[in-house]
Amino acid sequence: MVTRRNLLVSGGAGLGLIVAWAAWPRSYRPNLTAAPGETIYGAWLKIGTDGQVIVAVPQAEHGQGVWTALAQIVADELGADWRTIGVEAAPLNPLYANPLAADTLFAGAFDRIPAALRRERAVRGALMLTGGSTSIRRFESAMREAGAAARVLLCKAAAKRWGIDWTACETAEGFVVADKRRIRFAELAAEAISFDLPADLPLRVDEDGRLTGKDVPRLDVPSKVDGSANFAADVRLPDMVFASIMQGPLGDSRLIGVNRAAAERVRGVVAVVQNERWVAALATDWWAADRAIAALAPRFATRGPVVNDASIAGVLDAALKTPGHRFATSGDIAPVMGGPGLIVADYLVTPAFHAALEPPCATAWFHGDRLEMWIGTQAPGLAREAAARAIGISPDAVILHPTLIGGSFGAALEVDVAAQAAILAAEARRPVQLVWSQREALARDRFRAPAKARMTARLASNGAIIAWRTQIAAPSTGRELAARLMPSDALVAAALALPAGADGYAVAGSLPPYRLPGCIVEHHPAKIGLPGGHLKGGAHGYTCFFTESFLDELARQAGMEPMSFRIGMLGGDARLARCLSTAAALGGWDGGGDGSGQGIACHTMAGSCIAVLAEAEMDQAGRPRVNRLVAAVDCGRQVNPDIIRQQIEGGLIFGLAAATSAGVHIDRNLVTAHRFGELALPRLADTPDITVELIASNAEPGGIGDLGMVAVAPAIANALYSATGKRLRALPLGHAA
Repeated sequence: MVTRRNLLVSGGAGLGLIVAWAAWPRSYRPNLTAAPGETIYGAWLKIGTDGQVIVAVPQAEHGQGVWTALAQIVADELGADWRTIGVEAAPLNPLYANPLAADTLFAGAFDRIPAALRRERAVRGALMLTGGSTSIRRFESAMREAGAAARVLLCKAAAKRWGIDWTACETAEGFVVADKRRIRFAELAAEAISFDLPADLPLRVDEDGRLTGKDVPRLDVPSKVDGSANFAADVRLPDMVFASIMQGPLGDSRLIGVNRAAAERVRGVVAVVQNERWVAALATDWWAADRAIAALAPRFATRGPVVNDASIAGVLDAALKTPGHRFATSGDIAPVMGGPGLIVADYLVTPAFHAALEPPCATAWFHGDRLEMWIGTQAPGLAREAAARAIGISPDAVILHPTLIGGSFGAALEVDVAAQAAILAAEARRPVQLVWSQREALARDRFRAPAKARMTARLASNGAIIAWRTQIAAPSTGRELAARLMPSDALVAAALALPAGADGYAVAGSLPPYRLPGCIVEHHPAKIGLPGGHLKGGAHGYTCFFTESFLDELARQAGMEPMSFRIGMLGGDARLARCLSTAAALGGWDGGGDGSGQGIACHTMAGSCIAVLAEAEMDQAGRPRVNRLVAAVDCGRQVNPDIIRQQIEGGLIFGLAAATSAGVHIDRNLVTAHRFGELALPRLADTPDITVELIASNAEPGGIGDLGMVAVAPAIANALYSATGKRLRALPLGHAA
């Protein structure tokens, strides 16, 4: 129950009374704006005289369905008709901060800060973030309480009209009902906001007419189908020009020369803007701007050591030879980790592209003393600060309009394009739309960092694991993300000034979910000379590969069937055990014996569990071919099962790409791939038969945005071992470890 002490009613000029949550400081007021006929109910919803209910969603929609899922929670508790539900992006406000995402994405820095202090920093700084599978976990409670508060107020308004007790009223399909009496929300919205909330705010407990757990249609699909959905590149403003850009090679690169005269001869070119790190061409259309970039033939000088595939591998190898930082430990493995009989295996994961279809894009307009910006971003506050910092104005002078994002997979956390667009708009004194070419998006991607693991274990005479050690050499990506995205944050700077330890982001998911008598996980920081970023799955995308591949090796070393070997070590983890047994049953698991081409893997993250069974083989050209993927998922209480299936299916394909694509290759600080066609990404013909089973659960809702991809690679690697007898220990599969 939500008590009256947790809620307050305060005035709002011209907008009626506003319900605000006192759990946040009183100075944080909702800043939604109302269109004619709309009444604002707190920070989360508005109800119009036309019956439409608008839900303010603080998370970026980039295909994961979060606009639908969060709105569905409000509509369910409110008792609304789904056909009347709409959404809008929530404005920047501390009320919408996501400390849970900050803890996940910036773990390397934030885990050095006391929990209460980092939460306060995230809220006071309005740190709105989408990432880390946190949307439902962070906002379900607030959304449900918002719907409940509005429902109670509507019932009170109806009860006054009917002369009855408000507790005799219910809501259903957009009406307040009591016996045979019915009245639409639209008729009550304006007056309902004037009533007081009860001492205890009741949440719905009835089962009839509930939307939670139902496959309601996605709200973002119709506009995407008919083309009316607005992305940053769809913005058109009077007198607007278009810009393309080229930045230097990876590392400390500076612009040293351009052929400006050649660019100015390109028809439609308006201006050329140079920066010490990049050069941009402005033109009346983007194609002219991009042709001008080619004509400029920019020349850069790169300082520091040369970075290539070999240098990265060398740094990772060297890092494993240096003492690591302890990340997790249980039991005492020292007495059994010496002498003969140890099982040791090295695994390698190379850098990974985001490869999002929509390249970085921002539309900016500097007029008067303010900057307006339209951008698809997973971090709107950080993008606003970056734009303001780039042109020397206050963040308060930046109006940011968040748009839909076409994919992202984590790339839209970066803010470079916001800063660049701001500089161009300030220089041109007219609206500018900056779109990176796909060539530039690949060349300047903030890749998922590479990692190398040394896995060591000892088996007892009965085949049981009695000691386990994971050593991971990887860049400190969490620290890097925090430093790059929050360069002016004093608290982050103080945390980064402390002696470096294990980076919680870089080794996330590395602690096995099994009950082991003794276990150690260590992080060996590696400075590889490449900028690292957040990719869908985060470090779980490689730590699961390390753990589940090595576990398969140990099962076979012990002469045990891999699935039973896993279940036997799960102890009381019934959720993960059920995922394993369900995937095995649906996939017709035959034990993964020699020649079967079957492999299995499992993982837990963000409060959810998954098991994946793969059937794979090597084709005649020696390339992995995956014929089937079966996934069993327990993600707790389900808001919209269809969206969950979509996310898991998409994650399986994403994991397939991570396992079988060409990967990222660096030669003399330059990415060797220039087009999507060079990445060997899976095509429709490569898509395996996919089965996804959602397991009913009463657990709290877990995250699913990253879950689908993490266990795919080890399941495929284990399947290829059973098919060929050859153990592949590097991602992408086939890369020489």
